[in-house]
Amino acid sequence: MEQIPYGMIGGGKGAFIGDVHRKALRIDGLSVLKAGCFSKDAAKSKAFGQELGIASDRLYSNYLEMAKAEAKRSDGIKFAVCVTPNNSHYDICKAFLLEGIHVVCDKPLTWTIQQSEDLARICKEKNLLFGVTYTYTGYPAVKQMRTMVANGLLGKIRFVNAEYPQDWLANPIDEHSSIAPWRMDPKISGISNCLGDIGSHIENLVATVTGLKIKRVCARLDSLVDGRTLDDNASVMVEYEGGSKGLYWSSQIAFGYDNALRLRIFGEKGGLEWAQEDPDHFYFTPHDGPKQKWSRGRDQFAPEAQQYSRIPSGHPEGLFEAFANIYKPFVLSLSKHLNGEELHASELDFPGVEMGLEGVIFINKCVESSMKGSVWIDIE
Repeated sequence: MEQIPYGMIGGGKGAFIGDVHRKALRIDGLSVLKAGCFSKDAAKSKAFGQELGIASDRLYSNYLEMAKAEAKRSDGIKFAVCVTPNNSHYDICKAFLLEGIHVVCDKPLTWTIQQSEDLARICKEKNLLFGVTYTYTGYPAVKQMRTMVANGLLGKIRFVNAEYPQDWLANPIDEHSSIAPWRMDPKISGISNCLGDIGSHIENLVATVTGLKIKRVCARLDSLVDGRTLDDNASVMVEYEGGSKGLYWSSQIAFGYDNALRLRIFGEKGGLEWAQEDPDHFYFTPHDGPKQKWSRGRDQFAPEAQQYSRIPSGHPEGLFEAFANIYKPFVLSLSKHLNGEELHASELDFPGVEMGLEGVIFINKCVESSMKGSVWIDIE
């Protein structure tokens, strides 16, 4: 297929996440970066864009200019990638959607439930695709576990335990720190730091693998390092529709942990366990047999999971491939959509705007629960 042109907002020189997105998008060669607005500083943005090989007339001073100009071009971008801080997601995504340009955005999708609902409404009205980069759902092992749960190997799920500890904010940081101090600023990060940043990954990972819908939450958000306004540690009890229970813990003050996202699912007929720092493997324990270690590239996964496995076993696949596995189905679906072909649900194998909305609802309800003294709050 012909490469689909895309543009990027944010992710300028030295920005970790922008580089990850660009490299992931190059893995399958399905799309090509043709336009950008990489920084609020127009000079820096254009200089960096030229380093990336983008034509000077497609390097813009701001995202509004970019959205309008690209929409008018016959060779304009077909989707925009938003990799900016949280407070700008809504305005940027809305600007491109209103111009008829499809969007991929980092999570959390927006600050408020109303903003996410608005983006979902625009997508529906304009028949536009929208992807949210919940990275860890891109791993083949995660997709295989999803298939196993859907096929009933665990039976009715009884309990879910998920955690995401890090230690990169365990010490105080000042406003001049190079390690994303904006995450601790409510004016930029929003109503939550730890829960919104990494706890949202837990919510989406559990929803993706299990299909469970949250009925209500009881949360405690802690600011454990002196002087912080936003949370750096969060504990959430969950009740799902159908009676299953869950317990989530996310933390950025857990010394000794880098990026230790872990998921455990226990059903009536067995259990599953997966850890992000060893993403090629997971454990399945049937109720009537010993614990089994499954390996990507070695054990035959179901076709819907195997299609995302790129190299043989023993050659680890990681973050770039997981991101690429979000983008691959998005771009392939977009190609069919642009050609007027009908899309089937199985092809839309990426977190969409509705999942982004569910994540924002989860964050807001947990914050509400914590502010009211850690009471149970219904997910409406």
